[in-house]
Amino acid sequence: MDDSRSYTDPGLGKSGRSQALSLPNVLTYGRVLAVPALVFCFYVENNASRWFSFAVFLAASVSDFFDGYLARAWKQQSAIGQMLDPIADKLLVATALMLLVWDGTIGDWSLLAAIVILIREISVSGLREFLAGLKNVSVPVTRLAKYKTTMQMVAIGFLLIGPAGDKLLKYYFADLGLFSYVGLLLLWVSALITVYTGYDYFRAGIRHLMEDAP
Repeated sequence: MDDSRSYTDPGLGKSGRSQALSLPNVLTYGRVLAVPALVFCFYVENNASRWFSFAVFLAASVSDFFDGYLARAWKQQSAIGQMLDPIADKLLVATALMLLVWDGTIGDWSLLAAIVILIREISVSGLREFLAGLKNVSVPVTRLAKYKTTMQMVAIGFLLIGPAGDKLLKYYFADLGLFSYVGLLLLWVSALITVYTGYDYFRAGIRHLMEDAP
């Protein structure tokens, strides 16, 4: 979910309008629309709703990879894609986490892991915008940050299935709550990696800011 797009034509001419409707951008629009769809599926109180929520989240997560990949491969980078891509990512993650907290799937001490993830996402986005506006500096996405994003999405996927998956496994195994436990474990691992990658980004950002210090 760390945006790696770049663009070369920020104009709003004919080319800009055509790029706004390119497949990579359409995938990004779809990810934005997946947010209310996720909320709707989650609020329908039955076991199937959990699986539908997971399906919506999975489709949106997969599109996150393909929109950036296709934009680079087809040279269809655009300003609107660069702007919307990180917004769509953070809306999706924040909405999923809030739903899981509201439902009680994430609670007690695990709430801290969700808070850490949200604080990091908002803070790093603010840092990037500040540096880009002040010094036209882009903060590169690290490999570890990409691994963190993948693990974070997997954790949320497990938690969205949560009780529905636990109930399904109950018929074959003991009532261990496997989906919920695995999801919470991965959420904590993601939160710990989030702290490190967030520190790494801010360390790089402060270095750029200190260059202008007297």
